[in-house]
Amino acid sequence: MKGGVGAPVGWAAAGAVALVAACLLGISAGAASLSAADIVRHLLGLLPFGVESPLTERQAALLVELRLPRVVMGAIVGALLATAGGAYQGVFRNPLADPFLLGAAAGAGLGATLVMVFGQGLGDSPRALVPVAAFVGALLGVAAAYLLGSTAGGGGTASLVLAGVAVSSFLSAAQTLVQQMGVDQLQRIYAWLLGGLGRDGWNDVRLIAPYAVVGLAVLLLCGYLLDMLALGDDKAVSLGLNPAAVRIVVIGAASLATAAAVSVSGLIGFVGIVVPHVVRRLVGSSYRAILPVTVLFGGAFLVLVDIVARTLVSPAELPIGVVTAFLGAPFFVLILRTTRHRST
Repeated sequence: MKGGVGAPVGWAAAGAVALVAACLLGISAGAASLSAADIVRHLLGLLPFGVESPLTERQAALLVELRLPRVVMGAIVGALLATAGGAYQGVFRNPLADPFLLGAAAGAGLGATLVMVFGQGLGDSPRALVPVAAFVGALLGVAAAYLLGSTAGGGGTASLVLAGVAVSSFLSAAQTLVQQMGVDQLQRIYAWLLGGLGRDGWNDVRLIAPYAVVGLAVLLLCGYLLDMLALGDDKAVSLGLNPAAVRIVVIGAASLATAAAVSVSGLIGFVGIVVPHVVRRLVGSSYRAILPVTVLFGGAFLVLVDIVARTLVSPAELPIGVVTAFLGAPFFVLILRTTRHRST
């Protein structure tokens, strides 16, 4: 299953099917039931195919204005976080690298919180500045974790993880301090930090779409370069590659993807470690295969998790970050144990 071209192509097709199925399930799930067939007919009716929609006006509004943007947002955010995690693992050659553990998510959260608290006098501008501030924070968080791990701990797997935890804790503390300076925004910021997708509908999709397209496009184009980095810096240089330049580009693109996701969904952990590891077991070790398949399965994964978050305790709703933590924490422990056994 890990050899040849057929396996990655087959798993990419499976990922596409999983993503479409998850989206249909996400759109149909809820207090007001909508069948998948009616949803497809309505969406086709929006195109010049002459298909008549079977939905009432109220059902159509529910579909287009509430459920559809939430599902689209889930697919985008899941793809961004999962692909960023896979890219971090490749560029650092570390199976435990992840936006949440490397300080990228905490840095992005701090940057976004600063804009939310101190940018209220700028009219509508703060909303557009949130992804930019999150990107700067994500870059600073990753840089701090990498420098601390490489200088204080020798750059090993455990050192990088511990450095990421330390940096994330520091940035989270700084974020809490900033929150206390904006008491009027405290409830909104707290709800945002726990993670969620159903906040501002299509406005959120439009806000992060440019960043998502650029971040994912660059990461997918860098799959071959990550495969060359996996051979070691000396071998990569002999093949004409500049390892430092590749790392800068990949880290920048992965941080941009993380920042775009965090700016609209808050802190959703473990997506970037769970999905790439599962995909790696399916398609093998080549990042040319891992990254595109991760985009599809990452989107499907978060859409399904969001269904659980909004239906498990219905009519209440769980923060999506809580659900991913319940799923991801045991998975992380399993990976950590496996990594330690291989290194001993």
